[in-house]
Amino acid sequence: MAKRLKGVILAGGTGSRLYPLTKVTNKHLLPVYDKPMIFYPLQTLKNMGCKDILIVSGREHCGDILNLLGSGRDMGLKLSYEIQDDAGGIAHALSLAERFVGTSNVAVCLGDNIFDDEINLQDFESGARIFLKEVHDPERFGVAELEKDSDCKVISIEEKPKKPKSNLCVTGLYVYDNKVFNYIKNLTPSDRGELEITDVNNFYVRDGLMTCQKLKSWWSDAGTFESLLKASSLVANKKLCACDTPVEPKRGTTYAGASGEFGGDPIRHSQIK
Repeated sequence: MAKRLKGVILAGGTGSRLYPLTKVTNKHLLPVYDKPMIFYPLQTLKNMGCKDILIVSGREHCGDILNLLGSGRDMGLKLSYEIQDDAGGIAHALSLAERFVGTSNVAVCLGDNIFDDEINLQDFESGARIFLKEVHDPERFGVAELEKDSDCKVISIEEKPKKPKSNLCVTGLYVYDNKVFNYIKNLTPSDRGELEITDVNNFYVRDGLMTCQKLKSWWSDAGTFESLLKASSLVANKKLCACDTPVEPKRGTTYAGASGEFGGDPIRHSQIK
């Protein structure tokens, strides 16, 4: 019998790449087409079977998130909140969820990542799993190398390599057993003084416990003006075309919608189904 799965959304950071928008609110509350950004990772985790979700945020504007989402009851979720007082990296933010996770497995989603795939975790019991997407510019991301003749066995992960060993980008969605917190306690801060999630993942790789799943549909982060526009356009295209399997825009595509020509219904909690 599979362990219970809890969810964690990491919604901290200063959002400096989206300044001045983030001067007035948390980045994860900015609109992506017709919903606040944080609605999308909430939906992703809910679709994965998580009903109990912890949101980790910085001190600034954390009240805005609470005012929007409340207890999560209207969305069929049970939401909890934790404050990351100082920037310490993704792995540090995850460490704050140890008591919340307890003996459960945990699905972790970065609050600015938006996924179109339906993620199936029925076969996950222990270890760790990352979710990969083929990209044309892997040097901008963490890159996974797979064992020869294997579609799921990860043998290395390298952060922003100059010479990538594959074109498989590590997206901002991870699933771990509760041993992840022991790994985090053994981390050493990186050169930028943070606890890196790539180092956590490589502990699992070292111990032969890391698997992966390749995404079939589109994925985007929304942490820059360009990617925020791209994410909004991808969501709008899916909704306006009523297409179950939207085609990912090709490189060089011009994204419509910057002028607000896409209308939207008022935001309702019921939009998370």
